[in-house]
Order: sequence, then C-alpha cells, then structure tokens
Amino acid sequence: MALGSAIGTGLFYGSASAIQAAGPAVLFAYMIGGAVVFLVMRALGEMAVLHPVTGSFGQYAGRYLGPLAGFITGWTFVFEMAIVALADVTAFGIYMQFWFPDTPQWIWVLAIVLLITGLNLLNVKVFGELEFWLTIVKVTAIILMIVGGFAILIFGFSVPSSTPPGLHNLVDHGGLFPNGFIGLLLSFSVVMFAFGGIETIGITAGEAKIPAKTIPAAINTVPVRILLFYVLTLFVLMCLFPWNEVTGEVSPFVQIFESLGISYAAHILNAVIITAAISAINSDIFGSGRMVYGLAQQGHAPRAFTHVGRTGVPTLTVALMAGVLVIGVILNAVIPENVFLIIASLATFATVWVWIMILLSHLGMSRERARAGAPRSSYPLPGGRVSTYLALAFMAFVIVLLAFTPDTRIALIVGLAWLVIMTGVFFTFVKGKGRQRTVLPDDAALPTEPAGAGSSAGAVR
Repeated sequence: MALGSAIGTGLFYGSASAIQAAGPAVLFAYMIGGAVVFLVMRALGEMAVLHPVTGSFGQYAGRYLGPLAGFITGWTFVFEMAIVALADVTAFGIYMQFWFPDTPQWIWVLAIVLLITGLNLLNVKVFGELEFWLTIVKVTAIILMIVGGFAILIFGFSVPSSTPPGLHNLVDHGGLFPNGFIGLLLSFSVVMFAFGGIETIGITAGEAKIPAKTIPAAINTVPVRILLFYVLTLFVLMCLFPWNEVTGEVSPFVQIFESLGISYAAHILNAVIITAAISAINSDIFGSGRMVYGLAQQGHAPRAFTHVGRTGVPTLTVALMAGVLVIGVILNAVIPENVFLIIASLATFATVWVWIMILLSHLGMSRERARAGAPRSSYPLPGGRVSTYLALAFMAFVIVLLAFTPDTRIALIVGLAWLVIMTGVFFTFVKGKGRQRTVLPDDAALPTEPAGAGSSAGAVR
C-alpha cells in the first residue's frame, strides 16, 4: 500500500516541475530527500515494532507528545491523504487529455471520482486485489522503461529526435546545475511531495501478522526503491531527452517517448500512468480510512468512524473521501492550469508536518525508555537521536522553502491556518478519553516511574 501511494503522481507527473526547477541536479534532490525519508521511516519502524497499532504515528504522537499532538498528527495525515488524492485525480484528468484534448479536464476528474468511490464501496477484498494488480502494473512498467531506455542509450537505436540520446544531455544544456544551487533547493518542495504516502508502512503494522519481521523487511527496501523508481528512472529519462524541453503539459514520461518517435510506447506509458494514478488514489483511501479509525478509537473522531459495513468497508470514511474529491472536480473546472502545483504544495506541507511529528515522537520515546532503563526496540534507528535531529532540521528547511515562491507560499499559509484551526477544534470539541494520553502495547513492559517523574508517567501502566 505504501508503494502504491508513494509511486504515483509525484513521480509520473510532479517530476516535471522538479526537473524544470533544478535540471539534472534534481537527481541529487531525490537522493538527499530519499536519504532523509529513510531516516524518518526507520524512526517510524522502531516505534511500529514496539507498538504495532492501527493508527500508527497518530497514536505514537498521542502517547509520547500528548493528546493534542496525537489529534493534530492524525488529522493532518488524513488531510495529507485527501490533498494527495486531489492531486492524483487532477493528474488523471491531465493524462486523459493526451488522448482527448478537446474534453474538459474536470469531466475526467468527475469520472474517476465516481469509479473509485464505487469500487471502494463494493468489498474490502476488491479494494486489496485492485491495489495489488495496479501496483504490479506500474512497477513492471517502470522496470521495463528503464531497461528499454538503457537499450536505446547503449545500442544507439535510431530515433528521430533532433537531440540524440546520450549522457551528454545531462550537461549540454546548462550543466548539471543549470539553475544554480537555488534551483536545486526549490525542487525539494516537489521532490518531498513525491515521497508522500510512504509512511503508510507504519499504518499497516496493526494488521501485520509478525510486525517485528514484516515492518523492518518493508522499510529496509526503501533505499533500493528510491534509487530504482526515482533516481534511476529520471536519470534514464534525462539522458534520452533534454531536460529543458520538458513542458509539464503531459507526463514527462509520455512526452519523452513520443518525442523519440516511439508513439506506441507513449500510449502504453500513458495507460500505465493512468493505472498509477488510480492505484495512488486507492492507497490514499486505505491510509486515511485506517487513520480515521484509529482517531475514533482515541476519542479524536466521531465514534461512527469505527463502523465497518457488512462487506468489510469503512463506508463513512469512503463517503468522506468522496466528498473531498468532489472539491477536486470544482477546482479542475475553475483553475485547471494552476491547480496541480497548488495542491502538490499543500500536500508537501502536510506530508512534512506528519514526518516532523513522527521524528518528535521518536525523540520522546527514546528519552522515556532511556530514563526508565528500558531496552531499545529490536529495530533501532541508526545514529539514534543524532539522526533524528538531522532529519528534523531538514524537514524544517523544506517548510521554510515553501515561503520563497508565490505558488508554494499559499501552502504555507493554508498549512499554518490548518494547524491553528485544528488546535481550536481540539479544545472545543474533544472531551473525556480524547484528552488523555494514549496507552499503547508494550507500555506495561516499562518500569513504572515515581509519581511526578515526568508528564508521561500517568500513561505508563
């Protein structure tokens, strides 16, 4: 599910904006961003192995940072998934215009919203099977595209492009850093959006049979996935096609193969990219549903969200997400040109904020266990608190970057307003159990601290 959410619109469409901002240097942005994301995933993995619960990092924040932090973290993740889903349905509309340029974009967005909602109301088994096959399609396509791209580069197949493929395309159009170091920095806002959703790995911990084995196995493959699906893929694309000719009007994947004269490949890739968008939307609904379920268990959402229908589908959550996606239909009808970048920037803020809360929760856990003399998790974060502080500094840096351009600045304003509003909602509407610090599995294994030893003492039992 995490793979399905993370490998989608951010790579297949959003990469165009990152390439335009940084040029070939975008490869370094994906490597740096990927390394930091891996640290976040390791911090999350350490907590998930100790506390395999549905709701994951929302409950970890409620346990180690307090009920307000848990409330805001959980709902910000739901907000993130909703915004990412809006980006995915928007991208779907853009992809369909490759075949139907005269059809308004919003019509395709409405069609996919109705289709996904209908599929997710059928049966929870349909939900899982659909995601399984869609992910296989897009992962297989990426691997075949990389192999095909290298074949063109190595064997020099004749292509009608005005600029022949080759490594020279990485340096012939302004060098590796054509827009300077500033261009590299500005690309991080889109690059980090591309990784959004990978934290869904933690949400699956509550449903894994052996989380101490399956969670580390999934997280340890993150660096390989990043190198293969992001860095290597974009390396091949920018060798095949000059980076400065990427327009962003369609997916750069489709544009590149169409420019090479491989028209059938462009059509196949467009079909694959459409399946990727559907897969990502599917994963977004899964992640948000499990988080809302956990929030309801904590008293941070209406109890009705714990209800699951006879088919195993959390119908109220699906209805909530469908309502949010209708907003995407309206935005695509009103501002089809700018909607994607605005939505992607909002998703970046929400994503990075959730990662910051994961890292702060990990710091709280580390301090408490050290203070209580409890052993670390069987899957500890390499570098401990030093790694956590480095990742936190990078995340704060990305948040600041959003203020530098008008299109992303709106995300910072809306994001900060969201945090203020959710704080007000917590103190106004959350009562009783929702105001208490969360108690998680493994808490009983900690030695009980003396009364008054710390703010978390009351939660340990």
